[in-house]
Amino acid sequence: MLYRIVISLSCMALLACGSNSAVQTPRYRAGGGSPNADDAFVLQEGRVVIFNANLTMKVENADTFNVRLTEIARQHEGYVVKLGSESSTFRVRAQHLNKALKALKGEGKIISKTVSGNDVTEVYHDYEIRLENLEKSRQRYLELLARAENVEATLKVEKELERVNGEMDSLKGKLQSMKHLADFSTITIDIEPRHKPGVVGYVFVGLYKGVRWLFVRV
Repeated sequence: MLYRIVISLSCMALLACGSNSAVQTPRYRAGGGSPNADDAFVLQEGRVVIFNANLTMKVENADTFNVRLTEIARQHEGYVVKLGSESSTFRVRAQHLNKALKALKGEGKIISKTVSGNDVTEVYHDYEIRLENLEKSRQRYLELLARAENVEATLKVEKELERVNGEMDSLKGKLQSMKHLADFSTITIDIEPRHKPGVVGYVFVGLYKGVRWLFVRV
């Protein structure tokens, strides 16, 4: 009898995990209505959106630039993911993404910039519902475990509990990661050094300035 109950609960748990109902959760998304592209990302209710910005910048010195990136991240409640001579990545609070991007304008020449938003609302809500249903199944298995009358029944229930706990841990990890990436926007910068002319280059620069001076004089 207990075995049949365990099987029934397993089937119910699997069916419940496929539910499509949703629970509203406030997160960040791209907002419309702003004529300024730099102000296009605003806080709205009911969406879970992960924003990523990718830039290519020319800078005078990569080390000095990375020091400034660390300061910009801290000023916007974020943190550094990695710093390098060719590429650096940091995260800022999603509501500060626009300000952080504006702050970068004064740190070098922006060659290219793209900002994308990945709306994961439905996936996030689906994970929440699956986690809630698994928690209900877990409670039922715990009740069955308390009523188990022999070792065989106990082992069967414990096996199902182990499976449910594993699925719950996996979903919790996914939800936590998704929430973090929605709360903190990621900014990745490809760094290009400003090339200074060599010896021959300086000769041509000097000639150019001299010729320009002569024409101006004339």
